[in-house]
Amino acid sequence: MKYRKKPIVVEAVRWKGGPYGMLEDFCGRNWARADMQEMEYKDPEQVVIWNTAEKQWLQVPVGYWIIRGIQGELYPCKPDIFDMTYAPVEP
Repeated sequence: MKYRKKPIVVEAVRWKGGPYGMLEDFCGRNWARADMQEMEYKDPEQVVIWNTAEKQWLQVPVGYWIIRGIQGELYPCKPDIFDMTYAPVEP
């Protein structure tokens, strides 16, 4: 059988590096710099977000999108996958 994904609206921001104010606004306390979590990382501006559904830190390289799912969980998404999956919604 084949299935179609239900159309839902999600909130998302793109992490481009730089000041962390945007992460504070979008993720609240559910983010940290990757180096603070003793994780391997390639970019000094890479961050991690806490995914409440999986109960684990997920890496967010610079350029990735951070999506808030339908249950409030946060997860990263590669830019090319985001572009193929999501389209802007009119206000």
